[in-house]
Amino acid sequence: MQPYFFPYLGHFSLIAAVDEWIVFDITQYTPRSWMNRNRILHPTTGWQYLTVPLSNSSISIKTNEARILNLAKAKANIVGKITHYKKRAPYFDAVMALLNDVFDSAIDDSLVHLNVLGLSAVARYLEIPFKYHICSELNLLLPEKMGPGEWALDICSLLGATTYVNPAGGQDIFDPTAFDQRGVSLQFAHSAEFIYNTSSYQYEPNLSILDVLMWNPPSVVAEAVQNVMLAGHNDIAGS
Repeated sequence: MQPYFFPYLGHFSLIAAVDEWIVFDITQYTPRSWMNRNRILHPTTGWQYLTVPLSNSSISIKTNEARILNLAKAKANIVGKITHYKKRAPYFDAVMALLNDVFDSAIDDSLVHLNVLGLSAVARYLEIPFKYHICSELNLLLPEKMGPGEWALDICSLLGATTYVNPAGGQDIFDPTAFDQRGVSLQFAHSAEFIYNTSSYQYEPNLSILDVLMWNPPSVVAEAVQNVMLAGHNDIAGS
């Protein structure tokens, strides 16, 4: 999966459903995507973006080449935007500590490295296993040009994986016959929506995991993360 910035809860359901996670950072970078921004509640109504500005945001770079413009300023801006939770959200202090730890642990300006630190920190907080590899660091011998649904199969083959799990929303880009021919089981993860109390704010679905963690104890979020169903392509097609 692409390295997203504090993604929504369903992303962590996918992490909990697999044995190994490949950070997919070797294809063209997509500006204004979930890789450098996500959403939290706005202090008055609806939601707002948390954004990590880049110095080289462009489709001409690969994801692993994305560089943060100013890490300290990015952290300050994000911290400023989440402070409205302080007097309302019961787990504000815990989330703030997690966020500070992620930014303070960053040793370079790599967006991928920052996002992986975020995934790791949340996984530790929820006590779910997160064994990962960064694809660009594996030096895999992959073809230069492949379709969207072909990358996963080739990576699985090279790493000796017998099962590949993808979010259910992306099932149309995969050819199940090609996976069958290579001996790789193709499965799709369906996550149930987790609706929670947001005090005087209006609940908004699919916000950053940071919002979920603001309002819920880690044990409850961990239980929600585990509420995921895996189904094969044929199961989904026939449902």
